Amino acid sequence: MARNGGERMTGGAALVKSILQYGIDTMFGIPGVQLDCFYNALYDEGNAIRMIHSRHEQGAAYLALGYAMASGRPAVYAVVPGPGFLNASGALCTAYACNAPVLCMTGQTPSDLIGRGAGAHHEIPDQLGTMRSLTKWAGRAAHPADAPLTVERAFVEMLSGRQRPTAVEMAPDVMAQEATVTLRPAAAPEPAPEPDPDAVAAAAKLLGAAKRPLIMVGGGAMDAGEALLAVAELLQAPVCMSRDGKGIVSSRHALGLTESEGHRLWGDADVVLAVGTRLFDQYRSWGVDRTLKIVRIDIDAAEITRHGKPAISILADAAGGLAALAEALPAHLGRVASREDEMAALKATMQAEYRKLQPQMGFIDALREELPDDGIVVSESTQLAYMARIAMPFYGPRQFIGPGYQGTLGFGFPTSLGCKVAKPDTQVVSITGDGGFLFGSNEMATAVQHGIGSVTIVVNDGAYGNVRRSQVHKYGGKVIGTDLRNPDFVKYAESFGAQGLRATDDRSLRTALRKAFAHAGPSLIEIPVGELPSPWHLMHLKRVRG
Repeated sequence: MARNGGERMTGGAALVKSILQYGIDTMFGIPGVQLDCFYNALYDEGNAIRMIHSRHEQGAAYLALGYAMASGRPAVYAVVPGPGFLNASGALCTAYACNAPVLCMTGQTPSDLIGRGAGAHHEIPDQLGTMRSLTKWAGRAAHPADAPLTVERAFVEMLSGRQRPTAVEMAPDVMAQEATVTLRPAAAPEPAPEPDPDAVAAAAKLLGAAKRPLIMVGGGAMDAGEALLAVAELLQAPVCMSRDGKGIVSSRHALGLTESEGHRLWGDADVVLAVGTRLFDQYRSWGVDRTLKIVRIDIDAAEITRHGKPAISILADAAGGLAALAEALPAHLGRVASREDEMAALKATMQAEYRKLQPQMGFIDALREELPDDGIVVSESTQLAYMARIAMPFYGPRQFIGPGYQGTLGFGFPTSLGCKVAKPDTQVVSITGDGGFLFGSNEMATAVQHGIGSVTIVVNDGAYGNVRRSQVHKYGGKVIGTDLRNPDFVKYAESFGAQGLRATDDRSLRTALRKAFAHAGPSLIEIPVGELPSPWHLMHLKRVRG
């Protein structure tokens, strides 16, 4: 130990020890020459951090993303600079879209060559600038002694306010350099702003007088379920959950609605309470007119007025804003009639609509009945996953994991592995198409090597099916670049050492799921299909007012 309380260590060790201050016990990544001293330091920490190495940088980043989304805890991945960082950038921008607490760690060129365009190994122009365009904050540690404060800044920025990914880079010579470093204890994120009492009172008065209140929630309300239900039950206001907010209110609750069910109520709503949601589809597609009053609760001031000016805005985190509103509401409420029967009738009507889409709903019913109540479904850009988003019941938060507005093809399978690492005792199912699965199917090797027992459903229509549908039905049969030649997916899974299964209908899917859930390692279930009936009318919901 040095006299000032610091300790002699390399820059790589300073990064690793600083990450450990934040309780990180699992990391994802691929070693490489610019990260040698970082990975050496990981090795020297023994079992303090479990290192899960992937077969592609995108896989490492998606695993970290799945870990963060399933657990709500920060996740870290480490990849080489330049092409390695860029390979992982699809997952990084998806983490940004999904407000996920992910930290990207990467190397650089030697410090004396940064920004010189000299053609150093893995050099790209302005890597730090590229990182900043994909994250909430990104920084460079230029000396080993800088590492603790740089890592602290990354975690504080990541976890304060609207959570989003951050990134840290360090040159390989700095990682190798030994210097005196003073480690810093974990810093707490900045406290959320206290909701303005006047705004809360005004919101309570407006909502208390509403005849047809409706609540819209997104991923920003993920950890505010108790306060949300308190407000919803006081108002008897249905809660429409976006794709990122599914499960905040259980589907078994009378007031818990899907997007398409909420859309049926949008046209008659007089006051909407929007919590932790962008309201993008509502402003752009559902319509907003002068008679509709909107109250917004959001931690991000920019989001509150991005698409329109609400009648009342409350800058606060979802739990704090809703708790304050629940306390203020009773003073403005008279006798509020139950809407349980109305919502039951609406749900029955929509279930009849959902069941017109076969065989998708048969498969969804089989999955829901075989999956435990706390099971996790990871979505993709494929027809069966869309059906899960539209119509599958979920009973708790973080049980439906999707790529948000990025709609990232190839997201599902590797992300599901990260979910399973975070929740090893929970059943995790990825629903993916044949096109999307092959974006990252090499990570089946990762699943087998590290004993990640997730279940992957591959819906095989021999095409990039969503695009091909448009080519056939929207553009007069101009089919180009969408037909696919696939392997035998069952044999493909078995070649890695995974369990391969095939289902052709909902009954055989039930049997396959039981085998998969009973299997200790990863399993793949292929479902061969033809063209499936379109769900677009239940997803691309049209204007109903304004």
